[in-house]
Amino acid sequence: MDKKLLDILCCPVSKAPVTPLSKDKLRKLNTLVDQGELKYVDKTPVKARVEAALITTDERTIYAIESGIPIMLPEHGIPAQQIS
Repeated sequence: MDKKLLDILCCPVSKAPVTPLSKDKLRKLNTLVDQGELKYVDKTPVKARVEAALITTDERTIYAIESGIPIMLPEHGIPAQQIS
């Protein structure tokens, strides 16, 4: 992801800056997707594996990146405690 874009992105709810999600955490996230256990903030299930993601610096919310585009919609945030 472009460094300039990453520098200006923030969580639409908390306004916390975001950083790329680590490969280890991405692996855990996708395991939960495969098991049908991962849910968005609005409690709907995440149905598709995530190719890349951003996490807020306070490690509360994860936002998927689809085809190189961060999906920063509040209802499509993924509570990060699910991968703890």
